[in-house]
Parts: sequence; C-alpha cells; structure tokens
Amino acid sequence: MSDADLLLRREELQQRILAHARGQANDALLAKMLASRALGLGELPSDLGLGMAGFAAMLERHFPGLRWSLEDDARHADRYAELEELVALMLEHVATPDIEVVAMARIVAAACMGGNHLWEDLGLWKRADLTELMTRNFPALAEKNNRDMKWKKFLYKQLCLREGIYICRAPSCEVCADYAKCFEPKE
Repeated sequence: MSDADLLLRREELQQRILAHARGQANDALLAKMLASRALGLGELPSDLGLGMAGFAAMLERHFPGLRWSLEDDARHADRYAELEELVALMLEHVATPDIEVVAMARIVAAACMGGNHLWEDLGLWKRADLTELMTRNFPALAEKNNRDMKWKKFLYKQLCLREGIYICRAPSCEVCADYAKCFEPKE
C-alpha cells in the first residue's frame, strides 16, 4: 500500500470512529490515535496504555457503540516505573485530575516509551495535534514549555529537573534522525 493510500485509509477510519463521538474535547485526537493504531502506525499498545477496563471506559465515554478489538500486546512492561513517573509528572500540573485527564496522561506516558517523536508514537498526524493535547489536558505543563522544546524531550527534562539532574536526555535522542531539529520552530 502506498503512503498516500495509507493516509487516505487512516482519514476514512478516523471519520468512521468520529461517527460514534459524543462531542467531547479529546474525541478527534483519540480518533486519530485509534485510526493510526488500527493501521499499525505509532507505538501505542492496542489498549493505548489504559488497560482493558480503562480502554473500554474510554471508548464508552468518547465513542459509545464503537466496537473495537484489542490485541494482547503488553508493550514496555519492563519500563512500568518510568511510565508511572511520567503519569505523575503530568498529573502534578492539573488542578483536578479527572478521569479524562488521567487517561490522557496514561496514553501520553505509554507513547513516551516509543522511539520516535512523541506525536508520531501517539499516532497523531502532526506535532500541532500533540501541542493541542498537552495544552487542553495539561495547561500548566504546556505553559512551562515556553521554548517550544520537542514534547518527549521536554517531559523527560522535567523528570530530570524533579530529581535535581540538570543534564538529561530523552531515552531515544541518541538514535533520533531529527536530533538537530529539537529546538526548531513548530511546523
């Protein structure tokens, strides 16, 4: 399948998912993640890092009536402690960590375990989608990223600063083809 065909299929799938949407703030972003994941794009586990029950609850909250099958693909279980630290970091920057924000923190943390840019690992379609997600769900944390650092690098830098470590690299920086672009302006 060509790249153009894949992108067209992804958009069509997103529209089918959105046909079930309740009209909540994160519906479109979640639909993009689900469409990408269904086509093997991104690095999220099939349950988006929410666990089976959390995934089912997310579907019911955002896309009631949507049928979705999950694979048995527990990714990154060996990095559970790191994942939980990332979730805690994001939740420290919200006034009231409701079920929606907790779910988004878990999804973002699960995607941080991937080896590409965070927006790609999430299955989002452009970096601006991730900025929208972070600004909507973690506004105080997004406000701290006032130098437009790439999001995964920014999150790991925040973890390092919490621990008093001032030289910190994201886990995949050394292999990233775009390392030199980490501080370029947004697209």
